Amino acid sequence: QVQLVESGGGLVQPGGSLRLSCAASGFTFSSYRMRWHRQAPGKERELVATITTAGGSTTYTDSVKGRFTISRDNAKNTLYLQMNSLKPEDTAVYYCSAATIMRGDVYWGQGIQVTVSS
Repeated sequence: QVQLVESGGGLVQPGGSLRLSCAASGFTFSSYRMRWHRQAPGKERELVATITTAGGSTTYTDSVKGRFTISRDNAKNTLYLQMNSLKPEDTAVYYCSAATIMRGDVYWGQGIQVTVSS
């Protein structure tokens, strides 16, 4: 059974940091590109960051460049998103996904709330 389980979300003050984790099971984690997405209230889901299978290449949406870092540990089947200098506009439900070039996002986590507020 495929599972992606996010953890590490919560409430943080502006300027603070959080690290999200996404634990994967039931599929060959190292064979998939991994992504973080987010969806703020009343907005469409947006792709935040992508990391290639071995972690050699990463991409970010412009609004998080220089503040967020995506990484993975294939030995632990876990994806991470380090979020620094958080802003209120980063408030959203964050989702991890497993993707392939041909099929796009194949597996999704259930999402985790991140709230940036004073």
